[in-house]
Formats: sequence, structure tokens, C-alpha cells
Amino acid sequence: MSDQPTSKEVFSWPVRVYWEDTDAGGIVFYANYLKFFERSRTEWLRAKGIHQHDLRQATGGMFVVGQADVRYLKSARLDDELCITTTLLDAGRASMSIHQQAFLQAPTGRELLCQATIRAGWVNASSLKPDRIPLQILHALT
Repeated sequence: MSDQPTSKEVFSWPVRVYWEDTDAGGIVFYANYLKFFERSRTEWLRAKGIHQHDLRQATGGMFVVGQADVRYLKSARLDDELCITTTLLDAGRASMSIHQQAFLQAPTGRELLCQATIRAGWVNASSLKPDRIPLQILHALT
């Protein structure tokens, strides 16, 4: 997994760590980074005018994650302020790759905690079979 995405547009979304995000050791449970990334992707799409519920109603399709390559570097803790970034790496006719990072917002600057490359495919919402991403969505993404 590359440390640097190839796209120049980076979307950022703030997240605060709550009790529900931590494990018995008081650090963010590893799977919760995927939840943070999901929220950021949803808000990234929303910022591009793509509302997932409306999209499903209008097109009969939706994005589903097919692959997640995650690298954990450091732990976040209760009450930490994080910045989750989302960057489109590439988009094809049926799927897209997204680079995401979780940074700790510290007084001394941002510190990388976790990063992932997510592959999301477009499927028919009823059958869950792969389908082509509608052109208007591809245009909005790129």
C-alpha cells in the first residue's frame, strides 16, 4: 500500500474518540477505524452531492466494500480529536479505490495513526450483483 495517494483532492472529516470506540485498554478498538473511514467516505460522497439513500432509490444501486487493506501505526485514545481523510485513487466502470488516513490532531501537528486502501464496487441493491457505476456518479467523483 502506498503512503501517498495519486489524487490531489483530499477530503477531511473530524472525529472525536468516545468511550464506545475504545477497548478495555482505553485505546480505539482496531475495527472502529473502519467505522471512522466509512463515515468519512459517506461525508465525502455527500460533499460531492451524492446521498447514498437517495442514490439507491434513484438508481437501484449502491456501493459496497469489497476489499480493505489496513495498516495500523499508532493508537488513538479516549477524547482524542482525529482527522479522517479520504482521497479517490481511481474510479472505473464498476469500482473505485480510495485512500484513507486517520490522523491525531495534536498541539504539535497531525500524527498518522492508521491508513487504508478501500476498494468499493457498485452493485444492484436488490440482487447484490456487480453492475456499472452510473455515468453521472463517475463524473461527480472525478
